[in-house]
Amino acid sequence: MTEWDDVAQQRAERESGRFRQLVAALRREVGRVIVGMEGVVENTLIALLAGGHVLLEGVPGLGKTLLVRTLSEALDLRFARIQFTPDLMPADITGTTVLREAAGGERDFVFQHGPVFANVVLADEINRATPKTQSALLEAMQEHSVSVAGTTHALEEPFLVFATQNPIEMEGTYPLPEAQLDRFLFKVRVSFPSLGELHEIMNRTTGAEVPHAERVASRDEILSLAAIAREVPVAEHVQDFALRLVLATHPGDATHPPGDEAPESVRRFVRYGASPRGAQALLLAGKVRALMAGRFNVATEDVKASALPSLRHRIVLNFEGQAEEIDPDDLIDEAVARLEAATEQDVPV
Repeated sequence: MTEWDDVAQQRAERESGRFRQLVAALRREVGRVIVGMEGVVENTLIALLAGGHVLLEGVPGLGKTLLVRTLSEALDLRFARIQFTPDLMPADITGTTVLREAAGGERDFVFQHGPVFANVVLADEINRATPKTQSALLEAMQEHSVSVAGTTHALEEPFLVFATQNPIEMEGTYPLPEAQLDRFLFKVRVSFPSLGELHEIMNRTTGAEVPHAERVASRDEILSLAAIAREVPVAEHVQDFALRLVLATHPGDATHPPGDEAPESVRRFVRYGASPRGAQALLLAGKVRALMAGRFNVATEDVKASALPSLRHRIVLNFEGQAEEIDPDDLIDEAVARLEAATEQDVPV
């Protein structure tokens, strides 16, 4: 390890305590409003500190919008909500150039910023809008900028999109294109609450007082902690596990035969596997998980814990997989188990 690396590691280790304190404070404030959903909250916080976008999927009424709103209340960040509807236009998201008339009668064109110019953008029910409108977020999500009338406008950091969607088989929805799905660091599924959680939800939402989250972190703190997370080192064997896991989601084709990593179910049911962004998501999320656990190194367990939210939306099923209603989560679990077995035996998979 070089002297510079040693100094960077010491600084990051000193900051790890503050990292865990902030995460604990965010969990506490979110928990004052949101009942249950521990896994959803954890994955949302991981994506926030990894600087990635999140797609929250679940049927209406489960608290997806409330979760994002509560998180924004706990952060000193500019928040904007965009309600996606079939008649929403791209300019309604990005903004547009308008003609302005000055007091002296002179006229000029000025850019009127759209709601995407915020730190935390809630794209509510994103799959209710048409594909043309959905694609308006593509450049903003990837480049953190917006181009209108030949001019590029930078977005303030951090820039995070939290999109909610109903399952695509529900009436009145448009499936998100693969190119946009790939921009999301995580896809998180929101399940129905238990009976005990429903009781607590009723107690909190039908009483005289409605709980609210207190602000616990500033914009500069979020940027600082996100930078610290990126300094967490990844051992070669851990990175190799993440890359082999991504390769295990690829069935291969006539030009590129499937590798030994791909399970038989992947070769049978998958049309396209995860992109390199999937590997980036595994490692970035692993770094945040390591710091949350009080470690300054990424373990294989951190990668495995991030496999489902990182990869489930990056696997495209073929016709047979769709007909059999195959769940990508099952394919990912099988790939992880196969790699684990091969690692334990120390033989090629």
